[in-house]
Formats: sequence, C-alpha cells, structure tokens
Amino acid sequence: MSKKAKKDFAYHLSRFLSIYLPDQRNVSENTVLSYKDTFKLILMFAKEEKKLLSNQLSISDLTRSFFEKFLLWLKSSRKCSVSTCNQRLGAIRSFFTYLQYEMPEAAMLCQEVLSIRTAKAPEGQLNYLAIDAVKALLAQPDINTKTGRRDAALLSLLYDSGARVQEIADLTIGDVRFRSPATVKLTGKGDKTRIVPLLSGPESLLKAYINDYMPEHINSTHPLFCNRSGEKFTRAGIAYTLKKYADMARNTNPDLIPTKVTPHCLRHSKAMHLLQADVNLIYIRDLLGHSDIKTTEIYARADTTLKRKALEKASPLNKPLQYPSWTDDDDLMNWLNSFGKR
Repeated sequence: MSKKAKKDFAYHLSRFLSIYLPDQRNVSENTVLSYKDTFKLILMFAKEEKKLLSNQLSISDLTRSFFEKFLLWLKSSRKCSVSTCNQRLGAIRSFFTYLQYEMPEAAMLCQEVLSIRTAKAPEGQLNYLAIDAVKALLAQPDINTKTGRRDAALLSLLYDSGARVQEIADLTIGDVRFRSPATVKLTGKGDKTRIVPLLSGPESLLKAYINDYMPEHINSTHPLFCNRSGEKFTRAGIAYTLKKYADMARNTNPDLIPTKVTPHCLRHSKAMHLLQADVNLIYIRDLLGHSDIKTTEIYARADTTLKRKALEKASPLNKPLQYPSWTDDDDLMNWLNSFGKR
C-alpha cells in the first residue's frame, strides 16, 4: 500500500468533521462533537485490536468486517448499550455517505458498510425517580457553602426544566431572565430554542448562585455553570456532580434512590411527574422540546403499564390458580364451581 493511501483516512475524516458536517449539512456543534467521539473510539479499537495507529489507517482498512467487529467491541469491552452502538453506527453511516461522493472508486466498500443494519434494542423500562426521591436528592447540597449553592442551583434547574444535560451545559448568563415571569432559554437538538418557565425554587437558587460566582462585569455570553477553574461545565462534570449527591442520598435512603442516576433520569422524572399530575401531553412535549408528540407518548405508555401492574397486584384473579387433576371429574367440577370466588 502506498504512503499516500495510508493517509487518506485522516484527510477525509478531517474534511468530514470540519467542512462537510458544519458547512454542507449545517448540523449542530453537539452533533459534530458526538461524531468526533465515535471516531475517537474507532481509533482506539484500531490501535487495541488491530495494532494500527491513526496515521497507518487507510479507507481500504475500514471494511464491513472491521465495523462489525468494532460494534462487538463496543458491547463486550466498553459495555455499551444497543442504543449507543446504533448511535455510533449512525455516525459511521454519515461518514460513508459523504465518502461515496468524495471517493467514487470506493463505492463498493461504502455500500457494504452502509448495508450494516442497526440492532433492535430491547424495550427497556423507563428509568425515573419518585417525587420523594427527587426531594431527597435536591436536599443533599449544603446551601450554606458557595459550592453547595452552585450544585443546588444546577440540580434543581436540571430537574425542573426537564432539560437535556447538554442544554444545561450550553446555558449562558443571557439565557436566564429574572424579570417576571422568570424564564430560561434552552437550545436543543438542531439548534431549536424553547423558553421554559422558572419556578420560584430554582429561581431563588439561581439568583444566589449568580451572586456568588458572577461578577457584574461578566457579559451575557459567559457560561452559566462553571467549575472551580472558571471553565464551562461539561456533560461529564454535570453527571459527576449528580452522581455525588445521588450517592449521598442513597446512604440515607437506600430503598429510595436507585444504583444508577443519570441526568437523563431527571428529565424522565420531570416528565412522569407532570403526567401523573394530569398535565396535558402537549405541554410536556413543549417543555421537553420534542418535535413529535409520539416521542412524548412513551411516558403515557409507561404510566399505563405501571397502573396496570398495580391493578393486577390488587386483583383477586391475579392469585395463583390451584389446578385440578384433569383425570378426575369431581376435582374438575369443584374447580369450576370455585373459579372466580377469590
């Protein structure tokens, strides 16, 4: 293989991430970052499993078999879920869709990779917290300290706004309006913005936090939530902060707080609590920033499933049936007579 061919992957990947996605496809910065993370994992896989460094990879190395093994590696070594693997596959497909126009000579290879099917994800249980669990979680930060006031503001806004973790990380000072009615502007997928009302609790916590951390000279484009170094909070930083307080809450409420609490779990929790309070699905859709009401309906289905299980548990017909001996007429008659009298 020629030296030039060895470098074609790096060349095309850099153009894909820096020119094609932002300029030609007009995708959001968060999407570009997500795709970048996928290719970082691909380079890790190539180095660990194939003993290939990034400067040794060529497009011809990236076969269907290569990516099928990569997806298996994600599941086995990285313990990634089916939905995460499908998300990574989506980034790979986008790259090869771009590549088939840039490298017509690689059209066959591109088609083979594009033909990899997404895996069917199992229908999992919606992960959300009970209202008492949320109260216990939000009570953990010590609001008598500066850091505690910041974390209390962060967690309360994360729950009450129903925001995605990246939407919270991207907030700036100018996105918060304290004039009545107080609101926060969230920017979600596809750079779509929505205005969410601020309730009195999160509003007062945010005011206290801003008074602590934000000098008057800071402009409106400054990140709202910052770490101790004054840098913008990342998704990982927010998840770490949430985990710290979830662990604290679990120590005092072991039966109330599940072993895994993620930022998205708080988003699910807010949606379920609104639904259980008989809030219209249309309002919940708008609050969460869903483009289609069908996405929001998963909460209604989950709530219906929980209600059905509760009814089944209370139903007398749900008790185990004592079956008769099918070879004895008397036993069968007695069983028929007693059926339903439970």
